[in-house]
Amino acid sequence: MIDFDPDLDFTGEDLPPTLRAVGLFAQTLTQVRWFHRVGELLSADEADAAHAYLSALGFPEAGPAEIGDWMEAEEAAGNQDWNSTGWEAEEQLRAALSVQAVEIIGDEQAVLVALTHVTSTASDAVHAAAAQAASRFGIDDEGLIRAAAGSATQGAYLAALVLAAGEDEEHAFAHKFRLFESGRWPLGVTGATLNIF
Repeated sequence: MIDFDPDLDFTGEDLPPTLRAVGLFAQTLTQVRWFHRVGELLSADEADAAHAYLSALGFPEAGPAEIGDWMEAEEAAGNQDWNSTGWEAEEQLRAALSVQAVEIIGDEQAVLVALTHVTSTASDAVHAAAAQAASRFGIDDEGLIRAAAGSATQGAYLAALVLAAGEDEEHAFAHKFRLFESGRWPLGVTGATLNIF
């Protein structure tokens, strides 16, 4: 069992490499320009990241769809089927990564503390960014802003889980995080489409 203090430097040399990678990742989250490209046309790099995410998730024939404004995003987010094949595929990947991370690091509590550190760091950064992005569109709906911030925080958590489990940048959640990192809000897979705001 690792002697893991929640107040510890999460990048300490005495930590397992994958746990240290999570700590270093957490440090980058305040530098991400969250939501700065919502509503814009997809770039070629963003379309590539979307296709790579869908393929890695098990939907190689699916493609991205652009969402143009916050009201459309709210409708798309509200129509998510949490029992859909896309949701189930993500849940299976998340569960597998969780088991793998604990096996590699050897301490479930250490994994939980490190991931909590990531979500706390992300949460602090994303809420203000979501509110600012919404205000550019004249939107002040706190529920919608919280939904966007929660989705981004979850995206950061999943990307950190990829690192904790020793997976690489070709994992589905790494591709999904690239969309958040580029300033987008990937809303989820509906049928054969990944809705991206």
